[in-house]
Amino acid sequence: MVTIADVARHAGVSPSTVSYVLSGKRAISAATRERVAASIKALGYHPHAGARALASSRANVIALVVPLRTDMHVPILLQIAMAIVTAARGHDHDVLLLTNDEGTEGLHRVARSALVDAVIVMDVELHDPRAPVLRELGLPSVLIGFPADPAGLTCVDLDFSAAAGLCVDHLADLGHTGVALIGPPAGVLERGTGFARRTLSGFEEAAARRGLRTLVRPCETAHEAAWATAKELRTEHPEITGLVVHNEPTVPPLLEALRGLDVTVPGDLSIVAMGPQDLSAAVSPRLTMVPIPAEEMGRRAVELLMGKLNGDDRVPGSTLMAPRLMAGDSTAPPPPR
Repeated sequence: MVTIADVARHAGVSPSTVSYVLSGKRAISAATRERVAASIKALGYHPHAGARALASSRANVIALVVPLRTDMHVPILLQIAMAIVTAARGHDHDVLLLTNDEGTEGLHRVARSALVDAVIVMDVELHDPRAPVLRELGLPSVLIGFPADPAGLTCVDLDFSAAAGLCVDHLADLGHTGVALIGPPAGVLERGTGFARRTLSGFEEAAARRGLRTLVRPCETAHEAAWATAKELRTEHPEITGLVVHNEPTVPPLLEALRGLDVTVPGDLSIVAMGPQDLSAAVSPRLTMVPIPAEEMGRRAVELLMGKLNGDDRVPGSTLMAPRLMAGDSTAPPPPR
């Protein structure tokens, strides 16, 4: 097994210099750091996790609280989680997964055990009971999402309110006067999930500003629910000519249902979606959409957390990522009446 002494001999430096390069506890010249890094790579040296933790007083582990709910869309959550794991490994940290059903007790448990140095929390609710606990524990943390009161916390997320407004403005600019929001399942809204509430708020505010008639419909992810929603729109709300869909799993069955009802997209009905970027090319027609930057959010959460662990007092409390509209083939001016 390669040791720190082997690395030192290979790089032509002392073992203590290698230690300082690894720990960052002392300033080492760039040339020496590069030489040591090259030797580490050439020899395939891996610091012993226990010794590293003792030397740095850190566990080099991040806890990630992930939601396990039947009404949450797993693929986009996995994209965020994988980005966190990859970014953490780039900072020589491992990730310990916690489930949100452990609630506040899970946070107390990892804080008492010194198993982790910090925590990233997903699926944040507006009145999340974990928020005050994170303030009290003093454990470095980042939330992917915003509670109603983010004071004293570090949060990062897409600006979902602005994203919904961007979708509404796009439809209004095309001439649509009646728009609907097809949102996530009712349970997601009822428990006050931050991203869903902010999307709804942004949709309603933008529609009021543009003087549009609106309809809001939560939609379960089952195939039958998408068909029922499509049928309701065409038979009971013919004034709706533009849809904002913030419910990725419903998009394919919704498009299928509209085709079954002889509704053309975008000829009869325009659709703007909010979801992962690869959704656009996965369906026909190619969607106009506001991408949710899942991987970027995960990476940014880790960067913020590393800044806090390293004592950087410039880490911002709130990071809202600006949305962008990606043009596709699913939107057009409304049909003439």
